[in-house]
Amino acid sequence: MGPVTSAKSSETVDTPAGEARITWHPAKAARLVLAVSHGAGGGIEARDLRALAAVLPEHAVSVALVEQPWRVAGKKLAPAPKTLDVGWRGVWPALQGPGLPVIAGGRSAGARVACRTAKELGAHAVLALSFPLHPPGRPEKSRADELLGAGVPVLVVQGGNDPFGKPAEFPVEVVGAGGGAHELVEVAGGDHGFAVPKRGALGQDDAVRIITDAVRDWTARL
Repeated sequence: MGPVTSAKSSETVDTPAGEARITWHPAKAARLVLAVSHGAGGGIEARDLRALAAVLPEHAVSVALVEQPWRVAGKKLAPAPKTLDVGWRGVWPALQGPGLPVIAGGRSAGARVACRTAKELGAHAVLALSFPLHPPGRPEKSRADELLGAGVPVLVVQGGNDPFGKPAEFPVEVVGAGGGAHELVEVAGGDHGFAVPKRGALGQDDAVRIITDAVRDWTARL
């Protein structure tokens, strides 16, 4: 059976924080939109975002990869969290354009943005990739309140060796939810970018497949 997706397209969106960009990877018979943004240290070329955009449209989920205004402007440093929220809010109406429920998602700093704004924007759920639970080496600076305060179902996909928060460090409401409001999937040995050791038990392709399979199955249950 051949691919069921349409050709990707790109659009720019004016926001109060500057011009953002959405790259659409549409499904022909979509029932959901997954909108995911990048982190503070990279863009939509991240391996997990590329993989989701390639796989999910075949499962009735259109994927919108969102580039924050600071990335579109060519800046190297991300602005303050409040400015990231402003940019995300400004993009949201365009994400609702297809008239489908929208899952707010992001990796790292983008995951924090999705959690902070999910309830006010009416997100259907949140996908948090490599959620930065705390700065490296500073577990006392926990951001768990952002995660737990999303107000919608949340799936966390976390590397087992992520210095910004290993799976066991997450609150019991996330780690032990067992299908509740919060769920967590671990990529064994993965770092903050889901890279795994070359001689580890898990190959890189397998690690990416864990991510796409988990998100595919989770969206099917929503």
